[in-house]
Amino acid sequence: MRSMTGYAALDAHGRRWELRSVNARGLDLRVRLPDVSGLEPRARTALSVVAARGSLTLSLRMDDAGGGEGPALDEAALSRALEALARIRAAARNADVMLAEDRATDLLSLRGVWEARAGEAAPLTVLEGEMAELIAAWDADRVREGAGLRDVLTVQIDEIGALAERAAELAPARAEHIAAGFRDAIARVRDAGMDEARVAQEIAALAVKADVTEEIDRLRLHVDAARKLLGEDAPVGRRLDFLSQELIREANTLCAKAGMAKMTTIGLALKAVIDRLREQVQNVE
Repeated sequence: MRSMTGYAALDAHGRRWELRSVNARGLDLRVRLPDVSGLEPRARTALSVVAARGSLTLSLRMDDAGGGEGPALDEAALSRALEALARIRAAARNADVMLAEDRATDLLSLRGVWEARAGEAAPLTVLEGEMAELIAAWDADRVREGAGLRDVLTVQIDEIGALAERAAELAPARAEHIAAGFRDAIARVRDAGMDEARVAQEIAALAVKADVTEEIDRLRLHVDAARKLLGEDAPVGRRLDFLSQELIREANTLCAKAGMAKMTTIGLALKAVIDRLREQVQNVE
């Protein structure tokens, strides 16, 4: 099991790598890398192999600490940008379109206008190796947190299972409690001179609807399914989230049908534990 949240950093020869991730419904990759040919698509591929869900941000900052003199202006690229700008302005004048004044900072911010000096840029293979080391460290951080999540979820699922068993143990006493209430209702109907047979039929129908055996059985099934998911070596966050929704549905029904204070108490305890479970499941990949 892996958490969707994780962090790792790597410093190497004047370069600072960082990779962080937070919860998300799907996989969202945000890559902020220097203009090194081929690096970004390889980064996206490498991250997609390791991560199934989460919002990931990968960044690489390069400075002068590696012994380079800093980037230099690419005169040829700048000339091409100026020529293109002149053509655009000429076309705009012919079309009677007014354009805003150009600023030098706008031109200098264009990709490709700056070039790395000799000795500053690392080979692509070196950057790939550093990136692989960073991703491995980040994934190890997710595994570490995932182990803690598994322990927390195991405790919560066991508690849900125990409460379901308490509900099952209480079911016979609850059935007798409800039957006694129905008998009292029939007695009052008899005293009022109403059609006792018709009322008995209605009460029998209500008794069938009030049965909680199916809810308890489904709670047990969902608990067993959740325990199996915790043992899988694969992303299980979405399936656990679905199970938690099913669990809360059964707990709500159990509370609605309770008909007895002790059963209501169990139902409310179930809802509280399942709510905590749902919060934790949001962190699971």
